[in-house]
Amino acid sequence: MQNRFYNILFFISIALIIASCANRGTPSGGEKDILPPEIVKSEPENYTTNFNSKEIRIYFNEYIKTKDLSKQLVISPPMKTQPDITPLGSASKYITIKIFDTLQPNTTYAFNFGNSIVDNNEENAFKYYRYVFSTGSYIDSLSVKGSIKDALISEVDDFVSVALYEVDSTYSDSLIYKTQPNYITNTLDSTTSFKVENIKAGKYMLRALKDRNGDNKFQQKTEKIAFYETPITLPQDTSKTFELELFAEKPNYRASKPSLVAGEKIIFGYEGDYKNTKIELLSKVTDSFKGRYFKDEKADSLLYFYNPKLKVDSLIFKVTNLKAIDTFTVKIKDKERDSLVVQANPKGNIGVEKDFFISSNIPFEKIDETKITIRDKDSALVDFKTEYDSLKNNYAVKFNKTQDNKYKIIILPDALTDLFENTNDTLNYSVKTLTEYKYFNSRIILENAKYPVIVQLTDSKYKVVAEQYIEKPQPVDFRYLDPKDFYLRVIYDSNKNGKYDTGDYLKGIQPERVSYHPDVIEGTAGFEEVTTLKLLD
Repeated sequence: MQNRFYNILFFISIALIIASCANRGTPSGGEKDILPPEIVKSEPENYTTNFNSKEIRIYFNEYIKTKDLSKQLVISPPMKTQPDITPLGSASKYITIKIFDTLQPNTTYAFNFGNSIVDNNEENAFKYYRYVFSTGSYIDSLSVKGSIKDALISEVDDFVSVALYEVDSTYSDSLIYKTQPNYITNTLDSTTSFKVENIKAGKYMLRALKDRNGDNKFQQKTEKIAFYETPITLPQDTSKTFELELFAEKPNYRASKPSLVAGEKIIFGYEGDYKNTKIELLSKVTDSFKGRYFKDEKADSLLYFYNPKLKVDSLIFKVTNLKAIDTFTVKIKDKERDSLVVQANPKGNIGVEKDFFISSNIPFEKIDETKITIRDKDSALVDFKTEYDSLKNNYAVKFNKTQDNKYKIIILPDALTDLFENTNDTLNYSVKTLTEYKYFNSRIILENAKYPVIVQLTDSKYKVVAEQYIEKPQPVDFRYLDPKDFYLRVIYDSNKNGKYDTGDYLKGIQPERVSYHPDVIEGTAGFEEVTTLKLLD
């Protein structure tokens, strides 16, 4: 009996051990941690005055780490020498800030951590934490608030920097290119609103940047800018809400040194707008000399070709663009010429109202239309005409098209002649139009518009698919569109030049006004949709 009792006790003990081991190896299924970390204390305390420390420690109730600190952290005013902030990736129960910069006297500083402080396990964020101190006897408490929008597209960049520059005897608009602002904040990644805080009373210029390299200075070629035209005065303007429009400036024109890249082919690089550029050869040549140039499709450069081949060591060119004049010397070497390559566009489907284009890698010299034929699906000849665009080096082949038709374009030998007197072999192209049930038609009705306007349909990446220039009230029809989603954009052409004009910061010019329809136009094959856009004054 006693042995039986011990046997039962033994099996119960084994069962308890097994259950215990099972419990230790199985998740408890407890509630997930959704609480952000909490601050236990700071040394020195937050909002300390007469600050003179070189190190700050912020203690938390659990292990934390920093995430995307380089993007999220904003120090206002900016420091010339960046402080050392730890931890970066590893976990710790405190954040250490080591200050190396010489702090300005009687100035309030703020470390805006955004959403960069998270707990170590679940990455719950301690949102929008700010550590503030003053080197003077009080904390500056004035602020400026507002919102950011993009001048041309309906989406707004994240992490837009908003800055204040004090207007004093040293201020100039060019400071944004070379000097840190007096105060700064950013919109982080989840909002278009901003608030610059802990500002002292005074007069300021309000600016915003999509600061891609993080130096708090404006790089015209790669960054967007926004500006409020007139100074703001604090505390008087504290209650106002400012709206800033980000825009990409048109880069200032600048010519690059040209170079020979192939036989009788010279590349002229540039920055900015090339359309007013003229290339003139200054070197003496024979009367038979011919020079042509066109825009490179893939790069910011003009491709200059000349004929005949010259037995010289160098050529001198004058390149002008409005008031800009440059003189360049190009060394000439014996190199092999490019071979003629002819291309056509589009391939496959063609829009009923679209042209067919022929282009090449060498400037065209002439075209013989008698050696080109176009036939439809019934083999009937189709009349056409061609137009040459010298800056694009292409021929637009224009002919009337009907729905649900096929067109065969035959280009016989010697129809196309380039600058070097190369000619084409036989070229065959086939394109087709679709039935009306494969297209989408859109009619746009504008209300309260101030003409002239440019009405555009864009794709999801804001590339223009179709546009019309409208000078008076009328329905705007876009026909034979490929079915897809569209955005409706209206540009107020205030200077009546037929195109969108961006802003110019130094000239104080804001970009032309743009309005978007709030909804996506869902282009469905075989349908016509009428969209009404009521524009605001």
